[in-house]
Amino acid sequence: MDTPPIEDLSFEDALKELERIVGRLETGDATLDESIALYERGDRLRARCAERLDAAQARIEAIRLDAEGRPAGVRPFATN
Repeated sequence: MDTPPIEDLSFEDALKELERIVGRLETGDATLDESIALYERGDRLRARCAERLDAAQARIEAIRLDAEGRPAGVRPFATN
């Protein structure tokens, strides 16, 4: 099976592939070498998904409300 480079995958495609890898590892049907390769690719997919989520979160803006509860602008999303 020819797998595309992780950098070319959308978040959704990377997540789907990661789910397939986890499922395959959970069955225990893969050889040791296959399991190691699957784990390594899965770890890179996990890191890519985390990067994409962090980038998306940094772009989210929260709506700021005035004293009357009306929208008064936006401010960067705070993670804390």
